[in-house]
Amino acid sequence: MMRFVTVCLLVLPCLASVAWTAPALAQADRCPKLVAKNPFLQSLETRALPAAYLQPRQVGLTYIGHSTFLIETTGGVTVATDYNDYVRPDIVPRVATMNRAHMTHYSLHPDPGIEHVLKGWRDDRDPVRYDMEVGDLWIGNLQTNIRDWEGGTIRNGNSIFIFRAADLCIAHLGHLHHLLTKQDLGALGRIDIVLAPVDGSYTLDVDGMVEVLKALESPVVIPMHYFNQGTLNRFLERFSSSQYEIRREEFPTLVFSRETLPIKPTVIVLPGR
Repeated sequence: MMRFVTVCLLVLPCLASVAWTAPALAQADRCPKLVAKNPFLQSLETRALPAAYLQPRQVGLTYIGHSTFLIETTGGVTVATDYNDYVRPDIVPRVATMNRAHMTHYSLHPDPGIEHVLKGWRDDRDPVRYDMEVGDLWIGNLQTNIRDWEGGTIRNGNSIFIFRAADLCIAHLGHLHHLLTKQDLGALGRIDIVLAPVDGSYTLDVDGMVEVLKALESPVVIPMHYFNQGTLNRFLERFSSSQYEIRREEFPTLVFSRETLPIKPTVIVLPGR
């Protein structure tokens, strides 16, 4: 029997991040500020869902592992985030996004069946900008800087990728190494679901990540890039006394819609495959 999880929450403003001076999205392009109707999460049995099992105005999200998620739209568009040669979904996605930090976040040999391979950096360190539609999915990015192994700075080495489908905004923070500025938050706009690295060392430290997430005010936070349960638990402890609810799911796939976002901000822990 297939199982899936439907989720809910208060929809707050899409906030942002910039290493390049890009204008904020036009107001007409941003997700409208709405309040979800349903005050609680509903759970149903499921495994990873092909797009054919999604209902209209839904988005499927499956945690593959490390920093890789599979995003699926009702129009059949599939995206693998931080696509690499070590952790991959079982299918060849239509879109693959990558980040520069190291080789668990990018691939030198992506599957030739991928239609769009989106690198979150340029080798000359100039900004790379995406503003594209693939079927019923819009994809944009906001660049941030990363540290190199000697402690120096690689400008524009990371992209926060933003995905919009079914009136939902999903942000993948990638290998975020620093706090977001007010300009960053303003450029992102409202983010409904944020996929956040919480290892606390290779990326931003735990206190810094908590600060970023609270500034984003996203209804749903999904941790990634945490290596072991001890690291994950340290991050969750920082939220235990805050306004966030903590939920652990048995299965790696969630189905989101605007109507079923949680009313109370929620950290949802998914098992990686």
